[in-house]
Amino acid sequence: MKKWLLSMMMLLPTLALAEDAPTLDTGDTAWMMVSTAFVLLMTPAGLALFYAGMTRTKNVLNTYAMVMGAFVVAFVVWVIAGYSIAFGASESAALQNVFGGFGNVFLSGINWSDLSGSYPTFVFIAFQGTFAAITVAIASGSAIERMKFSTWMLFVVLWGLVVYAPITHMVWGGDGAYLFDEGALDFAGGTVVHMNGGLAGLVLAIMLGKRAGYPKSPIKPVSIILTAAGAALLWFGWYGFNGGSAFGANAVAGLAVLTTTIATAAAGVTWMLIEWFMFKKPTLLGIASGIVAGLVAITPAAGFVGVGGAFIVGIVGALIGFFGVAILKKKLGYDDSLDAFGIHFLAGLWGAIATGIFALNDQDLLWDGPLKASGDRMGQLFVQFESVLIVGLWTLVGTVIVYLISSAITGGARVDEETETMGLDESIHGERGFNL
Repeated sequence: MKKWLLSMMMLLPTLALAEDAPTLDTGDTAWMMVSTAFVLLMTPAGLALFYAGMTRTKNVLNTYAMVMGAFVVAFVVWVIAGYSIAFGASESAALQNVFGGFGNVFLSGINWSDLSGSYPTFVFIAFQGTFAAITVAIASGSAIERMKFSTWMLFVVLWGLVVYAPITHMVWGGDGAYLFDEGALDFAGGTVVHMNGGLAGLVLAIMLGKRAGYPKSPIKPVSIILTAAGAALLWFGWYGFNGGSAFGANAVAGLAVLTTTIATAAAGVTWMLIEWFMFKKPTLLGIASGIVAGLVAITPAAGFVGVGGAFIVGIVGALIGFFGVAILKKKLGYDDSLDAFGIHFLAGLWGAIATGIFALNDQDLLWDGPLKASGDRMGQLFVQFESVLIVGLWTLVGTVIVYLISSAITGGARVDEETETMGLDESIHGERGFNL
């Protein structure tokens, strides 16, 4: 009897460890793999079509190539070092605030059987890689029709390492990462993706300068139908973007799917009504723009707010996006070609702040922060403002540095006058978007 008790006592720690060890859940794994595929669809199909349809015939293929090229290059960069910087662990506690280190370069130290909670770590890496890829692709919308493809490709590589990965680490990098420890709430990327990519786009637009003839010469989009189809594909993929950010097939994912749908539909209606009232014509481009503004605005809040909050986030997101596109751009005179800043940055900024305002004080939803710890909503709002300020400054400074380096290495970032006049499709790629 004594020997049996002793053997059981020795076995107890093993049993406890077995209970604590993560186990694979097939439902969560299936949902995360499908979500990864959804988010992948958003860039080389959704965003590429959305952008390409709004550009001119002579540049439509180049615009698509900038988005698709950004996706494939950014994903390779993510696997090589981006993931390690974003989600790795630095030996220095001070460095861990902003940088995850190089311990997982080329995914070293990660086994195919490792789990992130209830699904494989490899699936988490692929899922997050699609976020990295779409973020830099968003910035391309501000630089189309005048940026060298070689400069853009180098920019994608450097920007993913210098800007995107450290920001991702600060917000989502876990214990020791600065904004994560502060309790910043960003469910699926209001700061990490949309503010980040949108502000980078504005920096590119200003440093490249305006397109030849802008804004005096008419710049007619090749096909609003392509843009609308792109918006529909973005909406479809966004269910993986937001729903997948619950990291499982669970009730929070269900909440995110509903709030995403509500905010997006409300924003589409809002933009349509604004145009109808102001210009007497509800345009398809306006409805598509409203849809994207609603998707962007609800992204940081999707898993934290209720039905009422989703409506407000979507409606105000459309109002702010419309202001950025129709008023602010004209007033300040910058050439944000496809309104990456006007929609992604401004609506993302609103969504990040709105998360602090409308997040439900529900312990089962909130992952951290003053609202979860003590019900301190004003404290949570302060953290949200802190997060947008830090992300904005890092993106601004980092993008300028990366642009200058990329431009210097490639002998200037802007195409010559002859290439711009001819169009970038044939002059750079030797192809045409449409042989009609």
